[in-house]
Amino acid sequence: MKLSVMQENLARGLSVVSRAVSNRSTLPVLANVLLKTEDAGLKLTATNLEIGITYWVPGKIESDGATTVPAKLLTDLVNSLPAGDRVDLELQAGDTLHLRCGRFETHVKGIDADEFPAIGVAGERPTTRIAQNVLRRALAETAFAAASDEARPILTGVLARFEGDQLTLAAADNYRIAVKTIPILDAVPETSVVIPARALNELARVLADVDDPVEVVLAGGRNQVLFHLDGIDLVSRLIDGQFPNYQQIVPQSHSTRAVLDREELLRAVRPAALIAHESANIVKLQIGAEGEPGITVSASAEVGDHVGQVEAAVEGDGTTIAFNARYLADVLTNVTAEQFALELNGPLSPGVFKPVGDDHYIHVVMPVRTTS
Repeated sequence: MKLSVMQENLARGLSVVSRAVSNRSTLPVLANVLLKTEDAGLKLTATNLEIGITYWVPGKIESDGATTVPAKLLTDLVNSLPAGDRVDLELQAGDTLHLRCGRFETHVKGIDADEFPAIGVAGERPTTRIAQNVLRRALAETAFAAASDEARPILTGVLARFEGDQLTLAAADNYRIAVKTIPILDAVPETSVVIPARALNELARVLADVDDPVEVVLAGGRNQVLFHLDGIDLVSRLIDGQFPNYQQIVPQSHSTRAVLDREELLRAVRPAALIAHESANIVKLQIGAEGEPGITVSASAEVGDHVGQVEAAVEGDGTTIAFNARYLADVLTNVTAEQFALELNGPLSPGVFKPVGDDHYIHVVMPVRTTS
């Protein structure tokens, strides 16, 4: 293997694929990145056996070949080289990679490419396509609500339900639910899969804010999903199991509805959360009855207390409800609507957040029981 690439292109590719490198595997090769000449360029691949990311770096090939080298070491080395310079790569005896850039020269010992696990590749007919900016925003508004612990593995994933010309994404842990429906470009028969939230977070990092589509390939036989965009493939295993019926938990009616400015409520929640952090992380929202002043946000702990006021247009009964401060901050940070409608059914029923003017998103937060 002998080729030349530009430093900035190689650095960009390594920064993308290194997100999939395994840090805790007993297989040494999983800490490496696979370098392989392909399609008049250098193909970089990394995997942790759950997620695999492939990135094509344009280059000038003199001879073909493949090897694997430690991903972190190679990434740090390339980042230390002068931007805008050419990097010459050559595979020498004993799977040693020789790098030359200007007056710098490095040898890195690798592991034979045959030891690197095979991951899914593009080439199958896409199941559907989705505009990158649409999918990117939908992932930002849902994936954060997935569970982070492995107690219930199914909840560490995001349900993706394809139905006709729509895709519904749903994420939930034991305390909240986020649901978003978006259009897809090619209609498909109804099918549902559960994709690890970590894989979707990595996908969101490489999606651009453009209308160009990302291709989605559901490889049912291999229990995988593959996302393909220009120069990048991301393949993920699917999670086996039955995703909970979240629709049973979403309230269908309300006795109180408050329309408020998202950023104003977030500004009120943040200082309250600092006080709440010193106790049980509880923030209370007191909603005035129809015609009364808006919402009072408060928190109390041994270290002190905090009260903030938020303007809101209230319909229905006044009520008080307590939430975990982090869950409140999460939805207000990740969903960028200008205004929210907060719908409630008293202090013990879930609170429902709906962006005003967007009927395709809903976020449910479970209340916290308090003694007062």
